[in-house]
Amino acid sequence: MASHDVVELILKDHRTMEDLFHRMRRTDADRSGALREFACLLIAHGEAEEAEVYPALKRYKDIDSNEVEHGAEEHTEGNKALLGLLEVDEVGGEEWDEKLEKLVEAVTHHLDEEERTLLNDARENVASERRAELGRAFERERADQLAADCGNIENVRRIAQR
Repeated sequence: MASHDVVELILKDHRTMEDLFHRMRRTDADRSGALREFACLLIAHGEAEEAEVYPALKRYKDIDSNEVEHGAEEHTEGNKALLGLLEVDEVGGEEWDEKLEKLVEAVTHHLDEEERTLLNDARENVASERRAELGRAFERERADQLAADCGNIENVRRIAQR
């Protein structure tokens, strides 16, 4: 049976993002396809975290609300870096590689920090039943975002500018 634990769901998305980074770096891969898939995942994941997970985690006294706020700030940085890459015309050119590395740097920093702080704190301080409830809410919001083609450049631009 698939886990609905929000921590496990978030970690699964993180590993998928890392796999997509590898595909975007490979010259023999469908790099633009990997970018489209990544854009949808990054936006859906971040929007679902901010709508369903972060507000709930702020209510726990043993979870640092500053870390929650910092996570949202890092989403903005990642979204801006994503927009920069989506705006590059030539996939695989020098500008593409530069923008890709900025995106990789911004997102991997966030993944690492979130896993070491918020997710560990959630594992330790949030009951498994509540993590499952949060996981189901996260999955619903994430699915709604994906169904709305959340990774299209116009939507990414709108989100990155707020």
